[in-house]
Amino acid sequence: MQATIDKRAVARAFGRAANAYDQHAALQRAAGEKLMSLVTLPPAQRVLDAGCGTGWFSQRWQQQGHEVIALDLSPGMLAQAAGQQAASSYLAGDIEQLPLADRCVDLTWSNLAVQWCSDLRRALDECRRVTRVGGKVLFSTLTADSLSEVHHAWQAVDAAPHANRFLTQAQIVALCTGLPLHWQHETLTLAFPGVLEAMRSLKGIGATHLPQGRTHTLLTRSRLQQLEAAWPQDARGYLLTYHLFYGVIDGD
Repeated sequence: MQATIDKRAVARAFGRAANAYDQHAALQRAAGEKLMSLVTLPPAQRVLDAGCGTGWFSQRWQQQGHEVIALDLSPGMLAQAAGQQAASSYLAGDIEQLPLADRCVDLTWSNLAVQWCSDLRRALDECRRVTRVGGKVLFSTLTADSLSEVHHAWQAVDAAPHANRFLTQAQIVALCTGLPLHWQHETLTLAFPGVLEAMRSLKGIGATHLPQGRTHTLLTRSRLQQLEAAWPQDARGYLLTYHLFYGVIDGD
């Protein structure tokens, strides 16, 4: 069972992160580049960037000559995208209830956004609904065991949840039963010079909303030292590992 997501809380979290988002978004850029490589579009297509964030990839699609609709839950993120002139139009909306007509875009693209949906299948069905016959839906999301270092380190400090949990590959594939899905999996590990930098990277991309709620505790010097001692690291620094699922769904 997927957790019910408080979309207003998610929008606020990403709104707070909007101004500094791009400087922390190495994971988003890496995942988006991989996702872009899975499709070749004919010229002058209409693209929906569902969960556009600051519009980094809206701008990439626009630079390739496509008409881009940038959609996001967060007004702050949309403002950042508009400030970059990243798209042809900007739309506040929820991927699970897209405010668009049927069959109105050639490609629906969603990079690391559907993990913020309460019902992944509903989100994907909505993406297919707005995609024209012969078009494609491309999405990436995180899978279980992502951020294992965060979970491991905090277990040495307290029992409260401090990072999100995600669906397994098998659960995602099962939720896509009946869809013409092709998928790949990838593991990416990022390294940071310290625990604080690793934690700030999570906050900086807005990924601080926990569906089950967050326990607000003061990060004292003692607690930070406990985290540093328990946090997995290697010669590169303190690690954050992400397991990524890339999906391509053919249009009807």
